[in-house]
Amino acid sequence: MYNADTELLFPARVIPLLKPLRGQEWQEMIDKVLQENESSQSRSAFVLMMVRLNGCVSCNADSFRAMRGCTQCARQVIRRYRGSDTELCHQYQQALQEVNNFAAEPATLKI
Repeated sequence: MYNADTELLFPARVIPLLKPLRGQEWQEMIDKVLQENESSQSRSAFVLMMVRLNGCVSCNADSFRAMRGCTQCARQVIRRYRGSDTELCHQYQQALQEVNNFAAEPATLKI
């Protein structure tokens, strides 16, 4: 079964749809991420965080999650997250630090 909303990893186009699902701190973080351009490290960090939370790496075309689509999967994960908004924001900050560290490393070709 094919769903047009299903992508390989969490799509950044879904970020605005997640804003109303949590409290003020979460909404402010989403606003900050959306102010950045699409190729920013902030957006990349948010995508990385969501890939981890959603389990995108283990999703495949035949899974129930893929059949529902990325938008519904992400919305469900954020709604059901048992931690606080502060914990979600902390996970985002950790992902942002990882993205910044990766971007700061010199590019080398390893064969």
